[in-house]
Amino acid sequence: MRIRVLFFGVLREIIGRSDEGIEVAAGSDIGSLFEEYVRRYPALQRHGNALLFSRNREFARRDQRLEEGDEVAFLPPVSGGAPGAAVRESAPVGLVCRLTREPIPTQALVRELQQREDGAVVVFEGVVRNHSQGRQTLFLDYEAYEPMALEKMRQICQELARSFPIDRIGIIHRLGRLEIGDASVVIVVTAEHRKAAFDACREAIDRLKRTVPIWKKEFFADGAVWVEGEEGITPR
Repeated sequence: MRIRVLFFGVLREIIGRSDEGIEVAAGSDIGSLFEEYVRRYPALQRHGNALLFSRNREFARRDQRLEEGDEVAFLPPVSGGAPGAAVRESAPVGLVCRLTREPIPTQALVRELQQREDGAVVVFEGVVRNHSQGRQTLFLDYEAYEPMALEKMRQICQELARSFPIDRIGIIHRLGRLEIGDASVVIVVTAEHRKAAFDACREAIDRLKRTVPIWKKEFFADGAVWVEGEEGITPR
């Protein structure tokens, strides 16, 4: 049977491509698929224990069986196109989830979400700093498994809207090259009261950094490195 396999971040650099179609035997699972790639690309082995996998844009275990036409992605731990590409969006009314390669318009997002009944608007901006672990950062480059990232962002927003007494929530994450001081992610939460808005906003960024498949590569004067998060998810 034939499936499609996607590679991101450092894995894409090891494989030398972002995706390929491959024939696998009936009854194969994600673990056996990964072992086949380790045989072909031994450098994958050192990343094996930290990797996540998805099947058809949902996180999956290694023992999950594959079926004809599946889309499987090998995902490094999340780290929380060309200029001018259109914004991609997917969310119900009152929730905004977007990926963009343009500067994020924070105040425009606030105006889009804020309503007259709101007593609190909390805004979080994650910005590119000029250093990391004692090294001077020149710039960052973000990439994402875009369809899955949007789905996971939408799930976060929907679940927070059910869990906290908030009115509206929006998340915009930027992709591509970012310079020092640029906003990489903006989260806006509106609510009647400030506590709910603060709590939901904090939960939103924490969950985004753990579970949304977006990666960053950090560039220094003496090289570059893919940044991997310290926390991961456990597929169910």
